[in-house]
Amino acid sequence: MSEKCDNSYGHVLKYTGIFGGVQGINILIGLVRNKAMALLLGAGGMGLSALMTSAQNFAAQCTSLGISFGAVPRLSEYHEHDDDAQLSFYIQVTRLWSMIAAVLGCIFCVLVSPLINDLSFAWGNHTLHYAMLAVSVAVMAIAGGETAILKATRRLGALAKIQVFSAVISVVISVALYYFFYHSGVVPAIVMTAIVTMLTTIGYSYRYYPLRLHFDRRHLKHGAGMVKLGVAFVVAAAIGSASEMFIRSFLNVEGGLNDVAFYNTAYMISITYAGMVFSAMETDYFPRLSGVAHDIQATNETVNKQTEVSLLLLSPMLAALTAMMPVLIPLLFSKEFLPIVGMAQVAVLAMYFKVLTLPVAYITLARGHSLSFLFLESAYFVVLVLSVVVGYTYWDIYGTGVAIVVAHIFDYLMIYAYAHDRYSYRSTATISRYAIVQLSIGFLAFCLSLLTSGWVYWIAEAALAFVSTAYSIYILRQKTHLWEALRRKLLRI
Repeated sequence: MSEKCDNSYGHVLKYTGIFGGVQGINILIGLVRNKAMALLLGAGGMGLSALMTSAQNFAAQCTSLGISFGAVPRLSEYHEHDDDAQLSFYIQVTRLWSMIAAVLGCIFCVLVSPLINDLSFAWGNHTLHYAMLAVSVAVMAIAGGETAILKATRRLGALAKIQVFSAVISVVISVALYYFFYHSGVVPAIVMTAIVTMLTTIGYSYRYYPLRLHFDRRHLKHGAGMVKLGVAFVVAAAIGSASEMFIRSFLNVEGGLNDVAFYNTAYMISITYAGMVFSAMETDYFPRLSGVAHDIQATNETVNKQTEVSLLLLSPMLAALTAMMPVLIPLLFSKEFLPIVGMAQVAVLAMYFKVLTLPVAYITLARGHSLSFLFLESAYFVVLVLSVVVGYTYWDIYGTGVAIVVAHIFDYLMIYAYAHDRYSYRSTATISRYAIVQLSIGFLAFCLSLLTSGWVYWIAEAALAFVSTAYSIYILRQKTHLWEALRRKLLRI
């Protein structure tokens, strides 16, 4: 079996590890940026950056036409069948529609900037700042199309390099802007980061597939199917971005920029950083799942193997993350952020449910059931927003962490019930066993964070992280041959 359609445990572990490692490097680079932002701008500056980034993502999602996702299945199909003529034609289609999305993004961002300003701020006029984000939205659309081309044609090495190079260059530019211009450098830093990412992406993509500026009506016509598949994905993503923007605006109005920064930081450290394991799913797992989407048995096997490996890889990280929160947060940011330790620790529990949910959720996308995906995503974000509003109202910033867990449990139950009924998806007793063990360890680690302190806390938390790691290594060693390959390489050194 060729590597690009291999569903073995070894393949899943290999590419989850590769892109998880790349994501880890990106996180380390991001930590430098966040530390610099915390020191140079303070919590208020980080809150401002969070609001602007949320607005940028909302505008991008509303106007991207889903090209970065919708183009992948068709491009992958032509690539798998070595149909170079059709692949080249559809690359042209993708690039034309990416340019259309870029123009739409610019116009949309400028038009809605007064409305977003009124919703987000109770002081000052930031309409111009939101309008300036039009540039970043446009270049993100172009980069999204080129990223889809690289994903579909399995240019995984290029994708990894793009992520690392873009992150390194962007953090240098951002820190310089923060240092010289203080809060005034926030929006230029966001724009320059988007430009750097686009230039890096097209640099690699054009090398493999040179740009040809010859378009006709056929390109518009054939892009309709791609856009149709991507529209529901875009709408769902836009709802997600709007939800996050609403949450941050709500926190800003009710509590101030400091609470926005607290929520954003805790969300980032407990949820975004877990993306080290999730990063491989869209790049490697989704194309594999799409190839067997109409075969129930093969779909179940693909989903279950991805779930097992992802759960075993992520769980030790979550146990360690829970334990290290009191040290990581002041170290990575500043002592000003110590109030979010409790929120971040409880929010970590949500990731155990997310790692069980995400592989199953991709079945809907692989089948092309865009409206179903839209409904499921919308239901989750409605529950998230309501939970955050209630949680913050009654328990302040800690309540938002509880709300995130509640929303993820709801999402887990909803996705599994839907996949079971609609797609005949069946989980395995093996996954249940792994989940019970690792989730029990994670919940115990959280409880100890509430009940213990001092050396008792550190010894108990370290023991739980060790047990979780040992359990995962024991299982993965049984299921893959990568450990033997690593041992052979070490012996040859």
